[in-house]
Amino acid sequence: MTHKTLPEGLHPDTLAIRAAVDRSQYGENSEALYLTSGYVQPTAEAAARRFAGDEEGFTYGRYGNPTVSSFEQRLASMEGTEAAISTASGMSAILMMCMGLLQSGDHVVCSQSMFGSTIKLIGSDLAKFGVLSSFVSQTDVDAWRAAVRPNTKLLFAETPTNPLTEVCDIAALADIAHKAGALLAVDNCFATPALQRPVELGADIIMHSGTKFLDGQGRVMAGALCASQRMVTEKFLPVLKSGGMTLAPFNAWVVLKGLETLGIRMRAQSAQALALGQWLESHPAVDRVFYPGLESHPQHRLAMAQQGGLGGAVLSFAVKASDPEAARQRAFHVLDAMQVISLATNLGDTKTMAAHPASTSHGRMTEAQRQAAGIGQGLIRVAVGLEHMEDITADLARGLNTLT
Repeated sequence: MTHKTLPEGLHPDTLAIRAAVDRSQYGENSEALYLTSGYVQPTAEAAARRFAGDEEGFTYGRYGNPTVSSFEQRLASMEGTEAAISTASGMSAILMMCMGLLQSGDHVVCSQSMFGSTIKLIGSDLAKFGVLSSFVSQTDVDAWRAAVRPNTKLLFAETPTNPLTEVCDIAALADIAHKAGALLAVDNCFATPALQRPVELGADIIMHSGTKFLDGQGRVMAGALCASQRMVTEKFLPVLKSGGMTLAPFNAWVVLKGLETLGIRMRAQSAQALALGQWLESHPAVDRVFYPGLESHPQHRLAMAQQGGLGGAVLSFAVKASDPEAARQRAFHVLDAMQVISLATNLGDTKTMAAHPASTSHGRMTEAQRQAAGIGQGLIRVAVGLEHMEDITADLARGLNTLT
């Protein structure tokens, strides 16, 4: 089968559909799903060269797969990086990054507003192996700069954050990292390359949970790191081969096909989220709405500049309450009254989902960590899907309108 090389300069929306490994001899138009754990080698000498890394070719399912490679090539082309490496989940991608780049005595600076599991992994789990960490305000550039030490190797930010949608200045953090001889990694899960390409603002590593928007329909789990070819080959691939946080071919194929509609989904769901945010801001039972697309958001201008003028498809809001216990009960009332929206902790689906971060995604954090991150008991996160907006607002109104 003759393969035509894609021309340079294609739009990311086109790359989301066309970037992949070569077609097989059968000329399939839709990318093939290769379900195999092993690969037949042409000769013993070729097998030796391939296992040694001296010759290209697939050797074993834990090390690589054509379907997985298609996903990696497509995501890297969309993010604008030289390469990508996939993992079984977003958290395993973060673990791979840390294991590939850090050792005992190294220091990491992270946002205190990051996903709860990320804070737990870096702040507690990796601390047992001598990795040091500091957590600072997401939006305070001076705090990031002040936290850097001589042994700082990595700055890690998530923008927008989960669930308060705080936005960091990627270019400013890249400048701080590089002046200190460190790397900047950005979790681009919320914005995706459809809205934001951190590498263009100076980031060295882009991390993804493919479970979310990249899949788009909540079917499988996946993760990835996008970076230079050298970093992927020398730092991350050895960890994959030893650690085995391998992405399954079926999962890779599902997310690969999900990428084809990422752009139109993100634009449509961002418009939905903006409409919902405006509706929530006007509701008397709502204390505050957190959404970068709203002019009331503290980093609205920065978000619009970094995210192509769109706010993304996730927002959070806090219900009015007199104290934390009342806030928790009122938030639970709103969630339990829903009949259409899914009470679920995932996000990025075409189905709208709502959750209570303080007791779910951030439940393993200490109360002090939750307070530092601004995760109150009255906070509800909504990952906005593609249902009709009147049905979404009516479903939230069932609980909001009956709060006493």
